[in-house]
Amino acid sequence: MPEGDTVWQAAWRLHDALAGKTLTRCDLRVPRYATADLTGRTVLEIIPRGKHLLTRVEGGLTLHSHLRMDGSWKVYENGRRWSGGPSHQIRAILGTTDRTAVGYRLPVLELLRTTDEHRAVGHLGPDLLGPDWDPDQALANLLADPARSLGEALLDQRNLAGIGNVYKSELCFLLGATPWLPLGDLPADRATMLPGLAKKLLEANRDRPVRSTTGRRGQNLFVYGRAPRPCLRCGTPIRVADQGDGSRERPTYWCPTCQLGPAPAPGATRARRKSSPYI
Repeated sequence: MPEGDTVWQAAWRLHDALAGKTLTRCDLRVPRYATADLTGRTVLEIIPRGKHLLTRVEGGLTLHSHLRMDGSWKVYENGRRWSGGPSHQIRAILGTTDRTAVGYRLPVLELLRTTDEHRAVGHLGPDLLGPDWDPDQALANLLADPARSLGEALLDQRNLAGIGNVYKSELCFLLGATPWLPLGDLPADRATMLPGLAKKLLEANRDRPVRSTTGRRGQNLFVYGRAPRPCLRCGTPIRVADQGDGSRERPTYWCPTCQLGPAPAPGATRARRKSSPYI
């Protein structure tokens, strides 16, 4: 699941493959940009911004993409078979004389003037892996609505950019609070440590092939995706339920013993399904 760390990795794979090179192929497979052609232009840089990717090319243009739940960018040596999915899932192709970047299942793809990048990412809060990181501002953003649940506030990219559903669940576990706890009820010492803890987790994982929040070999996550297996700390079965703001429900995992605060009644817990991509 793409979050700030995996988007950071994607950005640097793309930057390594394309930056400083002239595009010899450009195919944007979305109706609005079907006739756009960036061939002949040099790729200047690819940078991550929260969970967004900004590919800047000469001439003052930026290709903005967002991976959301299952989008991806794959890089291939020219002549190598593409293996990121069926061809009808390809939304973008950017090629040079030696390598080709292929964007699969990209729900957001738009071509902007570089001076207009704020239209795409200007709403974002401090980036956990970016040069604009400001823990004090991030904390102030989070605490601005004390009645809001901790889990929903962490997912709101206007507060701080880069946290997705996995880190939401893991951070709440490490803070000892359920994702439904109102932020105003989070003890002050835990609230103060939250931004730094979030940054520490993402920084620790931005160069890892497999995400880990536990530091334990073979046990990479404390709660996410582990229902109904026992908690790694206390042995209580991990629970899962949907949490959302009404526009989208997200599977949320927690330990009812290690984490204090409100939570859905057991009858509201999401049924465990073998086919679920979240478990």
